[in-house]
Amino acid sequence: MFADLLNRLVQPEPDPLDDGDARLALTALMVRIARSDGDYDADESRRITRIITTRYALSPSEAETLRRDAETLEGEAPDTVRFTRAIKDAVPYEERLAVIEALWQVALADGARDASEDALLRLVSNFLGISDRDSALARQKVGTGGNG
Repeated sequence: MFADLLNRLVQPEPDPLDDGDARLALTALMVRIARSDGDYDADESRRITRIITTRYALSPSEAETLRRDAETLEGEAPDTVRFTRAIKDAVPYEERLAVIEALWQVALADGARDASEDALLRLVSNFLGISDRDSALARQKVGTGGNG
């Protein structure tokens, strides 16, 4: 279903994604983070839906559809390294930085910091071209406090 988008993403020099595809790819990355601890629960799913509703000014049903599509895309996407690097090459920096904040919201939706989620967030931040410092600031902004 998403083969065309994935093929475009993993090209050596992908073209920038249009808004719809960028939203889908970034939401799929949120799903990947939420699934990284092996416990993708209803709270994380609802958090993703709330984030994308607000972030992209979607109706609840549009956001729900985007999240479900992103769950499917995430399941078909290549390994995190290639998937994230592809997003970096196809999505503007400002969008990538904002998505790190959203990813922290997703990772912390269950009320606990998980070592596997932290590690994956650090990896994803790096592959998206976001510094550890900016990632830590994004995490603090969503209310976790602590050091990077």
